[in-house]
Amino acid sequence: MAPTDVRGGGPRTQRTAVTAESVLDAALTLFAERGYHGTAVSQIAAALGVRTPSLYNHMTSKQELLETIVRRTLDDVHAEFDAAVAGLDAPADQLRAAVRVYARRHATHRRQALIVNRDTTSLPEPALSRMRQRRRDHETATRAVISRGIEDGSFSVGNAGLASFAILEMSVSIARWFREDGPRTAEQVADEYAEFALRVVRYRP
Repeated sequence: MAPTDVRGGGPRTQRTAVTAESVLDAALTLFAERGYHGTAVSQIAAALGVRTPSLYNHMTSKQELLETIVRRTLDDVHAEFDAAVAGLDAPADQLRAAVRVYARRHATHRRQALIVNRDTTSLPEPALSRMRQRRRDHETATRAVISRGIEDGSFSVGNAGLASFAILEMSVSIARWFREDGPRTAEQVADEYAEFALRVVRYRP
């Protein structure tokens, strides 16, 4: 049976041409559905309708695929955060914008989110430490926004670190339950979570 895309689509249609990106896309779907360790390279080949040896024209290893997925995802998270807060001065506006794009990402890029949050620890060193640091950098940036809000009196939460952890973790959970055919769109969920974040920090306009 052809694998079903976790984003809600039907069976994957076989591709006529295999490229590095199509291999990565097939790995994304299978890693998200079955886990990194639960996916064999032969299954990625089968999803693309090719023999396993031909995959190595487009990849070096399954580990490389995982590292590429994690690295690209975290790079995108950082880029979206920077773009969201650019030009905004008030901590509340920055937090609202940053959480909105982070929450939306977990609704619209579910495969990547599931893999990064479950399978990053499968990376070997030094890749594992690099990716963990990238995640910590995002949390640090979020915490810094909250700290500025505490300093200027617009946020009354007592612990910026705990607040940032709670906000990011609740956003991560979206990837596990969101469905495109559900009662709310990704944009609606993102807007609601942005407001939830302001409640967590006890925003006082």
